[in-house]
Amino acid sequence: MAVVAVEGAEAMVFSSDARWEMVDAITRQTVTYGTYKHTLGDVLGDLTVKPLTGIPVAFAALYAFWSVFTSFAGTLMTDGFMVKFFDGFWLPWMQSVWPDPASWHYFLFVGNPAADTCFEAFGMLTSGLFVSIGVVLPAVLVFYLMMTLLEDSGYLPRLAVLMDSVLHRIGLHGYAIVPIILGLGCNVPAVTATRILETKKQRFIMMTLLALFIPCGAQLGIMMSVLPDLVGIVMLCLIVGFCIFGFVLNKVIPGENPEILVDVPRYHWPVKEYVAKKLWNRTKGFLKEAVPFVLFGILVVNLLYLGGVIQGLANLLEPVFVTWFGVPKETVGPLIAAFLRKDLAIAQLSTIPMTTYQMVASVVLVTIYFPCVATFVVMLREGWKELIAAIVVLFVVVFIYGGIIHGIGILLGVA
Repeated sequence: MAVVAVEGAEAMVFSSDARWEMVDAITRQTVTYGTYKHTLGDVLGDLTVKPLTGIPVAFAALYAFWSVFTSFAGTLMTDGFMVKFFDGFWLPWMQSVWPDPASWHYFLFVGNPAADTCFEAFGMLTSGLFVSIGVVLPAVLVFYLMMTLLEDSGYLPRLAVLMDSVLHRIGLHGYAIVPIILGLGCNVPAVTATRILETKKQRFIMMTLLALFIPCGAQLGIMMSVLPDLVGIVMLCLIVGFCIFGFVLNKVIPGENPEILVDVPRYHWPVKEYVAKKLWNRTKGFLKEAVPFVLFGILVVNLLYLGGVIQGLANLLEPVFVTWFGVPKETVGPLIAAFLRKDLAIAQLSTIPMTTYQMVASVVLVTIYFPCVATFVVMLREGWKELIAAIVVLFVVVFIYGGIIHGIGILLGVA
């Protein structure tokens, strides 16, 4: 029974059935029903969220994403414009105006006086500017543009629904695809985006896997520029590692894996003003945070070379690197640089004489070795206990997975 108090009248008592009859009466007088006609957007929305049709669409969308990313950022911008400017004009000018090629300051800021390209020079004002402005900036710009279009059009939530069953097997749910895709642009916002996951277990697993197996857009840009033929095999190694160790972490770490609950909006055209604003804010963040770290990273590495620290560490760690990981001891330098910027480390690796197998193993090792300092700081903000636990897991994974890759190389006869 329900009691309804009416101002200026006596209280009236209604049964549950009478109350619903009154609701129906009010509804009939106030609500008008019509026939809803499905639009093209509704049809596309249904097709892209059902596994049978949605998975091929997802592969096609990601392939288009990658094709635009590589052709525009790598081929058109970097190879077509930036390489010609930096190697044809900037490097010769720096080598001609900077005094005393045999001095320590020439080595720090210009690099190798006999270098023909900015990659080979490895000076703060040559390789540093070329890596950050000539290679990384076009890659980041294109990535964030494509990411914003997927996000604002309404496709990203549908991709989350499609990925839910797969990601559940490693303790995550479908919306973990957001930090994964963000991590391909930059791990800093990706770690922050792990907050959309409900439990501490999910956030820890995602944060750890991001630091280990998701290369940022800057690193991808460098890989496409200096190692274009090896990007596929490197990504395959990282994807396999992501799945294997995600599955292990899900089994080892206690906690719940709740189901996904996500609003799937209708498809709509992105608003160009919002797209431009997001693109500017994200690119501005890269210029403010990443470029100084690239320049500072090259400066620190060159100082360590001048002080003999790199050579000393290379000799000390040679048994581990050569015997266990199967890579040259000279990779110590890039590993140190990787803590500042992993794209910088990949660029440095490209100057070391190695076999194809050693290059793949070295790039994978640099990728999973340690998060860059910017990601490290953001992970610390998420909690120092979680950061320490993630670092412990990281070192264990690096040692195990690096050894596995070397073992596979030996079995295949390429190590």
